[in-house]
Amino acid sequence: MKAFKIGMPIFLILLSVFFLVGSLRLPKANLGNPYGPLYFPIGVSLLLLIFSIIYFIQELRKLTEDNEAIKELFSGRTPKLIGITILFAIGYSLLFERAGFLLSSILFLGALLFLINGPKKWITNLVVAVIFSFISWYAFSEMLGVSLP
Repeated sequence: MKAFKIGMPIFLILLSVFFLVGSLRLPKANLGNPYGPLYFPIGVSLLLLIFSIIYFIQELRKLTEDNEAIKELFSGRTPKLIGITILFAIGYSLLFERAGFLLSSILFLGALLFLINGPKKWITNLVVAVIFSFISWYAFSEMLGVSLP
């Protein structure tokens, strides 16, 4: 996890340098100020670079401290919930083409709600899954004109 916390600012620094170099290679304008089209992308790239360096320095300072939030994230039932949610999402994607949007969405949302809320709130879980799926289906198919499987 520490590698990710340091890797993200490094990635952002590299991305900002990439955009800065790309911004400097933009063609100059034929009319008006020839450097006018360069100001905004160069400014945004420089801001991203500055904030990424600040972020990197902050993460380096935190590296020596113990991060209790990370430890809490990977303790208790959270890893189990993450793993089961990923399995449900894979099942949803496999079932989507065969059963269609409405049925697979009801099953997916219902399973997730039962996992999170438990079976004691089965009526609420079922009602939320059905109503949300129908509203989503109606919004996409009727209001937006998108055909769903």
